[in-house]
Amino acid sequence: MNGPATKDGLLNEDANRSPGLELTFLGSGTSAGVPMIGCGCGACRSSDPRDRRGRPAALVRWPDAGLPDTEPNRRAFAFNPDQAGVRQVMIDAGPDMREQAMRHGLSRLDAVVYTHAHADHVMGTDDLRRFNAAMEAPLDVYAEPLALETLRQMFRYIFEPLRNPNQTFIARLIAFAMEAGQPIDLHGARWTPVRLMHGRLPIVGLRIDFAGASIAYCTDVSTIPPESWPLLEGLDVVVLDGLRFRHHPTHMTVDRACEVAESLGARRTYLTHISHDIVHAELSEQLPQGVRLAYDGMTLDAATLAESDLTYEGTASGPAAQQGHGSASAPVDLPDRAVAD
Repeated sequence: MNGPATKDGLLNEDANRSPGLELTFLGSGTSAGVPMIGCGCGACRSSDPRDRRGRPAALVRWPDAGLPDTEPNRRAFAFNPDQAGVRQVMIDAGPDMREQAMRHGLSRLDAVVYTHAHADHVMGTDDLRRFNAAMEAPLDVYAEPLALETLRQMFRYIFEPLRNPNQTFIARLIAFAMEAGQPIDLHGARWTPVRLMHGRLPIVGLRIDFAGASIAYCTDVSTIPPESWPLLEGLDVVVLDGLRFRHHPTHMTVDRACEVAESLGARRTYLTHISHDIVHAELSEQLPQGVRLAYDGMTLDAATLAESDLTYEGTASGPAAQQGHGSASAPVDLPDRAVAD
C-alpha cells in the first residue's frame, strides 16, 4: 500500500489540502431530523438537499504535520487523503453518526467532545467502536461530569466492560471530564467549554482557537449566561441554535439568534439545529448580512470564511471519490478486530 511520503518519522500534510481551522456540519437538524417521520410539510417534502437535516453534530479539523507515522494512520490516509496531516475532533455523536462518518469518509478521530447528553447528541456512541477497530486504539471522549455520568448510565456495557457476560465488540473510550471556562489543549488547538443554558439544563458550547482563527459552536442554547459572553468575543465564526421562528423553551428562535449574532459581532454567524418549520431557500434570502443557514455537509474555513460542500455542489463524496480529489482509488481494507454482533 502506498501512503503519504514521510520525513523524520512523521506523516507529511497532504499537499492538496489548504491548512486552516475548519468546521463541517455533519448534521444541522433537530432531535427528530428533517424530514420527520409522518410529516408532509414543505421542508419535509423538499427536493433541496439543504433541507435534509441529520441530528446535530460537527467535525472540527486543523493541520498538524506531526501526526505519528503508524500503520493505522497510513491506512486512514489511504482510505481518504483528506484525513492526511489533520487532526479531527467530532462534536457530539448522535444517532446519525454512522451515516455522517461514512458520508465524509471518516476512519479516524482524535477525540469526541460532547456538549450534553441528550439522545440526539449521544446515541451514536456505540458506533464509535468502528473507529477503535480502524485505528487499533482507544478513543478519547470529553464531557462535563454530569454528562459523563449520564453516558456511563446509558452505556454501562462500554464504561464497565468487566460486568458484561460476554466479551463482545464494544467501543473503547477514555473519558475526560471538562469544566466550563477551563480551556483544554487538543493537539495544538485550544478548546474552551462555554457555559450555555438549554432551558434549565446547563450545557456547554465550545470555542476553538488555532493559529489565530476561532470558531464557537453553540447548539441547543436558549440563553447565554452573563459570564459566558466574554468567552465569545473576537470570533471569526459563531454557530448558534436557530430552531424556528416560534418560541421554544429550550432553543433560540431565528430572531433571537440574529440578535445574539449582532451583539457578538463575529465575522460570520451560522444557524444550526434547524427544524422543519424552515425551508432553506426561503429563509436564506431574509437573513441579515453575515448570518447564514448551515446545512449538512457544509464545510467552512474560519480564517478565510470560505465555504464548500461536495454533496450540494453535485460531486460525489466519501472515500470512493477521494473527498474531492477527483478519482477513485484502489480499495483500502480497514481492520475488523471483532465480529460485530
